[in-house]
Amino acid sequence: MTDTLEIIKENKLIAISRGSYGEPLISAALALYRGGVRAFEVTFEHDKPSSQTAEAIASLAAALPKDAAVGAGTVLSAEDVRTAHDAGAAFIISPNTNADVIAQTKRLSMVSIPGAMTPTEIIAAYEQGADIVKLFPAGILGVEYFKAVRAPVPHIPLAAVAGITAKNIGGFAKAGAAAFGVSSTLFNKNAIQRCDFASIEEAARSMIKAMNE
Repeated sequence: MTDTLEIIKENKLIAISRGSYGEPLISAALALYRGGVRAFEVTFEHDKPSSQTAEAIASLAAALPKDAAVGAGTVLSAEDVRTAHDAGAAFIISPNTNADVIAQTKRLSMVSIPGAMTPTEIIAAYEQGADIVKLFPAGILGVEYFKAVRAPVPHIPLAAVAGITAKNIGGFAKAGAAAFGVSSTLFNKNAIQRCDFASIEEAARSMIKAMNE
């Protein structure tokens, strides 16, 4: 777990894949890796079999170099945690704070990143064992909200997730975000369909540059 947490905190950017599977997913992830991304989230789609997500996690974990971390997103139950763990996931991300999900994640020695919006939710998630708390939806709430919420709890690592772009990521970085979750800007479905993996690699480079400026 320590290595995974270090990868996320050091590199900060988590690329979120929704609805991509098989070779297109692997090719896109490898392009993002070449662009500097080291953490990858494969989300559960709860209107589809969980085995599909498990297979994607397993294939991605096998394809990426050892200094990359693969995790599961939209994890809503302890059963989802077990499915992700058995597939090779190293971290668990949720849109909400669920005590059972956090407990199962920690029991299986995985990194826990539950979602929260208010100070009450953020503190509760951290007290229940979260390693990082995902402020969601950060892009809509904005940088000023992020600053205001973080001010009384600077000891809690906060990730900014949803609506994060090259235009606003720098502001969140300056406000102290410990990590960022970025989906369609990185796992661009149009680019994936065109097999334009060079543009996906460049998107990763551009996002990292904007984050560090």
